[in-house]
Amino acid sequence: MLSAVSDVRADRESAADEADPFPERPLDRFFTPRATFVLTRFVLLRLLGFVYFVAFLCSQREAMPLWGKRGLLPIAELTSDVLLREGSRLRAFRALPTLFWAIGSSDTAIQIVLVVGVVLSLAVALGVTNAWVMTALWALYLSFTNVGQVFTGYGWEIQLVETGFLAIFLCPAGSLHPFPKTPPHALVLWLFRWLIVRIMLGAGLIKLRGDPCWRDFTCLVYHYETQPVPSPVSWLLHQAPRSFHVAGVAANHMVELVAPFFAFGPRLARHVAGSAFVAFQLFLIVSGNLSFLNWLTLVPAIACFDDEALRRVLPSRLVALAERRTTEREPSRRMRWASLSVGLVVAILSIDPIANLVSSQQSMNQSYNPLHLVNTYGAFGSVNKERFEVVLQGTSAELVDEQTKWVDYELPCKPGDVVRRPCVITPYHHRLDWQMWFLPGTRPAREGWFLHLVQKLLRGDRAVAPLFSKDPFPLAPPKYVRASLFRYEFTRLGDGSGAWWRRTEVGEYLRPVSLEDGELDGVLRAYGWGDDEAR
Repeated sequence: MLSAVSDVRADRESAADEADPFPERPLDRFFTPRATFVLTRFVLLRLLGFVYFVAFLCSQREAMPLWGKRGLLPIAELTSDVLLREGSRLRAFRALPTLFWAIGSSDTAIQIVLVVGVVLSLAVALGVTNAWVMTALWALYLSFTNVGQVFTGYGWEIQLVETGFLAIFLCPAGSLHPFPKTPPHALVLWLFRWLIVRIMLGAGLIKLRGDPCWRDFTCLVYHYETQPVPSPVSWLLHQAPRSFHVAGVAANHMVELVAPFFAFGPRLARHVAGSAFVAFQLFLIVSGNLSFLNWLTLVPAIACFDDEALRRVLPSRLVALAERRTTEREPSRRMRWASLSVGLVVAILSIDPIANLVSSQQSMNQSYNPLHLVNTYGAFGSVNKERFEVVLQGTSAELVDEQTKWVDYELPCKPGDVVRRPCVITPYHHRLDWQMWFLPGTRPAREGWFLHLVQKLLRGDRAVAPLFSKDPFPLAPPKYVRASLFRYEFTRLGDGSGAWWRRTEVGEYLRPVSLEDGELDGVLRAYGWGDDEAR
């Protein structure tokens, strides 16, 4: 009986093979062409649209205080300096590709770029699937990243640019529907997997080569307390026993150093690797406020899954719509040529990132071209063992002495008032909050943007007011501003203090300064901000 059933099944499969209009090619089994990625593209683009939306939105809300004419690092001044140095707009564009060369860098132009980015990214998040829209988003965010200076100098900025560039080649140009008639080319999904492999391996290797606490499995004993913008969950995780943190480091190494080698493997291995990447990023999202970094890293991780895997977790109506709409079995000729071309470009540009990965002098979050097409990544190559915070303070006193009363400037989500609950803002990003985390251990004179901020506080410049959650001098600016250095420590669960932090003043980052301070004025003039009040 079983033999008869087997014979019938074999006859049917043979007949189906003969009738199959899509015969198997020599490399089909290697590239698993029978796997489809229509749902994969749908999920990947919706998530990328959401990340773009958050990135443009938080930039738009802080644009004027940070980059406007009266901001801390005006874009207009940067473009003027680059144009003067390069001698022509063409050479300036080649050195610093940005649309601001074409539309100018006025406050209005900055807002137009960011508002258009918000609108287009929201459209993608809601379902628009189009190569031209993705190209526009990539060009807009590249333009902004290249002129944002220290406030767009984070690894996730160039990662978003690279991810957005690859996404262009997932989409046809002639359709806006979330499920176009033609499927994506499998090669582009491979390029996304190559991206997640570089992200994970870069992060894992920089840890092993960096801080010894990653090698002795103790880094997480400190990390939750000392990360840039902790959340209430960070406080809770910090209370966990040492064994929990040791196990966490072990899991980190497995995901970042082992799982990447399965991303190009057989289907089951690829799905296991993708599941590890997704679970890891979701845990990082919950454990702190790491901007949109981990949300963005989910995007290439999705490329590890095919439609067969995703249809198990997506709504059946959505799956049915995808199957009904996708009437073509193969990408169009134009998409095939575009995919092969970008594959060749990525292969050539991957030489430097690969060399960096295998180098004992590995760099972290480095771009090798002004378009940021294929980069190298890494995160937390070193972990602070103690948390130090630079806290801006002002006073209205005419003279400064030991009895002077100083009042803190509060940032939206940085540790300040010890009884204020830590924020939950992921994937949102307060750029000044994050940049202040880097100040301890640096010299104020080397942080021109920070001294510019101090100058604006002394002048009562309302342009920077949106960067703070509370203005302690709403009626008149302070006479003096200083920056004190505090050590912050999480309180312990059940200590009854009612506070989230304990803080101890340990020194001075910037001595008290006033507008009449000649030394401050000299440093600011060296940066070109001596006449700031006239702007």
